[in-house]
Amino acid sequence: MTVKDDLWGDQAGRIEARLRDLDPDLATYVLDFAYGEIYEREGLDLKTKELLACVMLLALGNPDELRTHLRGALRAGATEREVREALLFAIPYLGFPRVVGAFAHLRALTAKADAAPREEGGARKDG
Repeated sequence: MTVKDDLWGDQAGRIEARLRDLDPDLATYVLDFAYGEIYEREGLDLKTKELLACVMLLALGNPDELRTHLRGALRAGATEREVREALLFAIPYLGFPRVVGAFAHLRALTAKADAAPREEGGARKDG
């Protein structure tokens, strides 16, 4: 399984199709370079990389990509508390409006996950 599969789960097809629809070369750069060479580097675990990606996308004001990486952080093993703490840590550097917006995305994501069907034993189904 690749990093992007770990992070994107059942959203991988949709995300890849969106990238390819925007531009095939762009898709290649994102998939091969960002999720290949960069994400595959050693030194930081996947959870840390995703928490960093969330804060950097928050700083850049990219809500669509932020939603993808909030989901990715949770899929990479970050707890909701860890994601919240990473976002709260950004307040003095990035300001309240951006962090409030990020929390709205996180809330929508976790509400959707809480409403997802559960497998036997109570675990949420992947997605």
